[in-house]
Amino acid sequence: MDSHGFDDADAGPSPTRQSQAYEGLRSLLLSGSIEPGTRLTEADLTRMFDVSRSTMRAVLVQLTQEGYVTSEVNRGVRTRSFSVEEAADILEARETLESALAGKAAERATDEEIQALRGTLETMEDCASRGDEAGYSRGNRRFHQQVKEAAHQHTLARAYDTLLYPLVMRQYRDLSAPHPRTGSLAEHQAIFLAIVTRNPQAAVAAMRHHVAAARQALLLQARREGAPSAADASSR
Repeated sequence: MDSHGFDDADAGPSPTRQSQAYEGLRSLLLSGSIEPGTRLTEADLTRMFDVSRSTMRAVLVQLTQEGYVTSEVNRGVRTRSFSVEEAADILEARETLESALAGKAAERATDEEIQALRGTLETMEDCASRGDEAGYSRGNRRFHQQVKEAAHQHTLARAYDTLLYPLVMRQYRDLSAPHPRTGSLAEHQAIFLAIVTRNPQAAVAAMRHHVAAARQALLLQARREGAPSAADASSR
């Protein structure tokens, strides 16, 4: 109870606590540490994030609306899983948005941002030569984040941030396949060269080629393994 004698759970969710729980759970989902289709219970989550049930309920409603989780009668709230068609749609949207961001980065990146990209690429080259897959993956994520920031195009960046690409990757990435994918490093080098030479058309083309190649590899593996289609999912 607070100083006025009211139970905290009846007072409604605190915006600060709710936003903290939202960001915490969203980050956890995007990290890929929870399997697709895993049931999320309010009781476990309230303990994990130290919030009231009403606060966590509001967080889950928001995440459901944004597509991070699904909520169904008699099945509860579960982490999102994607049909092959849904995954293809998200990856195609990423291709369009990220290639546009790369073009803007070629126009607008500051000298400091280009130096930061150069440093990240050098780290990726070093990791690839040593077979450090985890280090290469971290560099890869940082490189794409830096391109997005160097674009200085907030509307495109917001649209890109709403994509559920990390969840698609968590579900479909073939962990037994060699990493980085053959050609990945050369594709990043081409993107960087286009940005550093201030060539927007080349940057768009290089990023589109890179993301399309990753998409094709991902979906080819998914179809090879018989991943569910939208029709399969709707018949369950």
